Amino acid sequence: MMLIAAPAGAQMRHDGHSPYAGLEKRAIKALSDEQIADLRAGRGMMLALPAELNGYPGPKHVLELADRLDLTADQRVRVTRLEREMSAETQALGAEVIAAEVALDRLFAGRTATAETVAQATATAANAQGTLRAAHLKYHLATVEVLTPAQVTAYSRLRGYVRS
Repeated sequence: MMLIAAPAGAQMRHDGHSPYAGLEKRAIKALSDEQIADLRAGRGMMLALPAELNGYPGPKHVLELADRLDLTADQRVRVTRLEREMSAETQALGAEVIAAEVALDRLFAGRTATAETVAQATATAANAQGTLRAAHLKYHLATVEVLTPAQVTAYSRLRGYVRS
């Protein structure tokens, strides 16, 4: 879940409506239904791209490519354990991100937002997001330790990051 500001001038569509029109109906204004589902499921949401794209595979994708990577039985057991641990941890942390966004949203919905409460709520949300990202990255670090250098290279090739 990356939040990036829209370019200047992109605030209004040609029909005069904001590109945000319709988002006011969301349960949590800052999160789409897909983002909420991803957070609840513990999915990566591109949070581990610095690891993934620099040769640190994640356990989920390693398991998807297990046969093509020629994982040993021991490697399969170890990566499966990492994937289960990651899923459990990131689902719990995803719930914290959702809760933090709900709290921020409620400040504004209830018209109780002040500079102080917003600062606290956004710090809580940012901390939850950072902790979630660190967890995903931690499991990429652990996964690369299970693989051989040749398997890491093969993984990058199979994922399309390196051309043969």
